[in-house]
Amino acid sequence: MGGPGNPPEGAPEGGPGGGEEEYRSVVFDESFVRAARLQEFSAQERIADHAPAVRRRPPLRRGLSRQALVLVLLIAVAFGTAVYMGVRHPYQAPAALQPVEPLRMTVIPLAPEGKVPGHTDPAYLYAHSPAAQYRIGAEGIPLPASRRTAHFSDSQVVAALTTAKDYIVRSSLYPEVLTGEQVRPVRVLLDTDQLGQFDESFDRPAADGRHAPTGWLVRFDPSGAELADGRIRVQGTLQAAETDPSTLEVTADHTFVYALRPTGTGDKAEASLFTVRRELHFRFDTEDLRLHTAQLVVSYVQAGPLSCAEDSTDHLRPLLAGQTAKEGGPAGTDPYATGGATALCGSLATNAQPKV
Repeated sequence: MGGPGNPPEGAPEGGPGGGEEEYRSVVFDESFVRAARLQEFSAQERIADHAPAVRRRPPLRRGLSRQALVLVLLIAVAFGTAVYMGVRHPYQAPAALQPVEPLRMTVIPLAPEGKVPGHTDPAYLYAHSPAAQYRIGAEGIPLPASRRTAHFSDSQVVAALTTAKDYIVRSSLYPEVLTGEQVRPVRVLLDTDQLGQFDESFDRPAADGRHAPTGWLVRFDPSGAELADGRIRVQGTLQAAETDPSTLEVTADHTFVYALRPTGTGDKAEASLFTVRRELHFRFDTEDLRLHTAQLVVSYVQAGPLSCAEDSTDHLRPLLAGQTAKEGGPAGTDPYATGGATALCGSLATNAQPKV
């Protein structure tokens, strides 16, 4: 006989038997229930309102989370700020860079009117010359107070002045440059478009106003003169100005006074003073300011005591203590004065020499 168990044909489909296993993996959690589009009315609601068994729920609002909204807002603010600064920033990049001009140079030797004064003590010579109050070395090339221009910031103006000073120091004060041993310390500060002219000046010097090494730097004939005192006296000025929206120009005017003696004579030989006044004009575009290079476009040099008969194109060949010039110039020229000379060879004014 059959017992109280399942009927012979097995449990009815959908009953608590095997059919139950089919839906055990389905979990009706809270989020599933809230997402349902149909909702069953309660028994009380169906009795009171005679409503249908179910009602349609309003669709859930789907939108950006709070974090996403904050992120979008921050991006919008950053973008707006960038656009505003791009429109309002006072230092716009120049539209185009001007071509680099070749250096124009003038070197004027100044011949003494008599014998070159000398003394065994260089300090004595300095103390009795117009250079008595000059500073020593790079201290005599101070940077001026700088201000931004219409198209260049404070830092860009300072960069131009600093590069110009570095060029002056290296080309006028470095011992290895003064003796003619090296030119690289000066060369690395030049705009790349001027390097060809610079190299040609030293490979094939010429008195053509373009290719004189002494227009680029100060160097003495090592076979004739050497420094008697490494504390070179210097005085001068630097000025920066904007010439157009893409160019800064720095004008330098400095006088250098060197104590020299004949090469290889030692401390017992008399020293004499040699004066070089250099007026240099530098130009800088934005690329030069970035690379710490300069365009040297004008070099005007007065130097003495020199003999006008000697070639000063390649090296300066100073007249030393007790020597006289074979030829003089048309008029006395004082390199300590602020005015510029126009002669190709001048006479060194008497008051420019030390009183010994």
